[in-house]
Amino acid sequence: MPDAQLVARAGAPLIEIIRDIKPDQLDNPTPCAEYDVRKLVNHLLFWGPSLEGAGRKETVPPPAGSETELDLTGGDWAAELTARVERVAGTWAEPAAWAGTTHMGGPTELPAALVGGMIVTELVVHGWDLAKATGQHPSWPDDLLGYVHDEVVKSAEQGRQMGVYGPEVPVPATAPTLDRILGVVGRDPGWSR
Repeated sequence: MPDAQLVARAGAPLIEIIRDIKPDQLDNPTPCAEYDVRKLVNHLLFWGPSLEGAGRKETVPPPAGSETELDLTGGDWAAELTARVERVAGTWAEPAAWAGTTHMGGPTELPAALVGGMIVTELVVHGWDLAKATGQHPSWPDDLLGYVHDEVVKSAEQGRQMGVYGPEVPVPATAPTLDRILGVVGRDPGWSR
């Protein structure tokens, strides 16, 4: 079973990134081509309840309406997203969250360890997206990045078929682990605005 603190360890740098996003940066483009900062924040807010529910083995569908129709970035979105990341990390800190099967907001049952790995990857990759878009320089522990690299390599083909990952970006085998993760999921580690 994976370390039950993986989600919390992936989320801690993301929380710092969220707290440092300035209001005038919400329209900045991100390395995730279909999202600017506001849309990426909205994406994390939209799916957060489903990720939290998955850790409790509860099917929690996303909010009514589509992600592109709803704007959840009104009010104090940074406090809401920070609290959401903390709640997701809290549910996945329970060893039972990683055992058996769970749901990602829909009817399909998936291995809980697979879902947990997807969440850790989501927090790291989208954390990097937000950081690059807003001029921040986060870091994640080496062992956590090693875990994420193993997860994305295992799921790369499936991720591309589902449209979650883009075409692989060639990255040297000697590059830092984070750069190799980004290449596998279709990000250019050298991206700049």
